[in-house]
Amino acid sequence: MIMNKYILLCGLALSTLSLNGCSGIRDTLGLEKESPDEFAVMTRAPLEMPSKLILPPPRLGAARPQEKATSLQAKEALLGQGVQSDNGSSKSENALLERAAADNINPDIRAEIDEESADLQNRNKPVAEKLLNLGGVNKRPSATIIDAKKELERIQNDKKAGKDITGDNAPVIED
Repeated sequence: MIMNKYILLCGLALSTLSLNGCSGIRDTLGLEKESPDEFAVMTRAPLEMPSKLILPPPRLGAARPQEKATSLQAKEALLGQGVQSDNGSSKSENALLERAAADNINPDIRAEIDEESADLQNRNKPVAEKLLNLGGVNKRPSATIIDAKKELERIQNDKKAGKDITGDNAPVIED
């Protein structure tokens, strides 16, 4: 009984494999890939102007009706189109700023970012440096930090004194 099932199963598998090679059976079962014929090109009729379309004749020197004044185009390019609210920003901008909590800005964000950067630098240390505490702590900042207010005062004082602003007391970035 088991032998008969085994023979029947082998026979079905063999017949399926042999029928798989026949292209007619493959088409009937939907196994054949049908690609479009690249050489069957359809010709289309040329474009025609509708007979009932009446356009006004162009006038020499007249402005084109679809073009706006240059100043108006510049304003629309910079400010965008649409109704502006009283404070100069649109309702959608106000909604976006409110949704982003733009009025709840953290005043200590610079310190927070510096702390996160330091944590990241410590995390990216090689294992030997972490375990053996080699190299010590890098005391030098990764970038030269310039105080904008003091630098502005320095430049204004140098200009008043007639000195070159890139002189001796100008900040220098060293590698």
